[in-house]
Amino acid sequence: MKILSHQDHQPPAEGDPRSVALANDANALALPLDGVERVDLHFPSFTDGRAFSQAYLLRRRRGFRGEIRATGEVLIDQLLQMRRTGFSCAVLRAGVDAADARRQFSLFPGFYQGDALNGQPQLARGA
Repeated sequence: MKILSHQDHQPPAEGDPRSVALANDANALALPLDGVERVDLHFPSFTDGRAFSQAYLLRRRRGFRGEIRATGEVLIDQLLQMRRTGFSCAVLRAGVDAADARRQFSLFPGFYQGDALNGQPQLARGA
């Protein structure tokens, strides 16, 4: 998963059909994806997890292969779940250390359950 600092993030340019910012309450299944390379999903607060569902739907149901970027109130303890639900990039809040964020991925090297990237549970994969 790619980690961006707050100042390195550029929101989708208005009128650019390759990148889209999907509203938090929008239906991810209804988003036109022709030509879209990046979808920004917003976390308005750490208690609002609708973007997790949107990312999962885009990956699993829609088969979207482009970048799904988490923006807003991105907390480092949510990064593993973001990756498992289909996010490929996260924009950290101002003042959050990227090294601390990257360290989260080494805490749990594997999972028994399937996820957005690999739908099979670990036992079915023969691992």
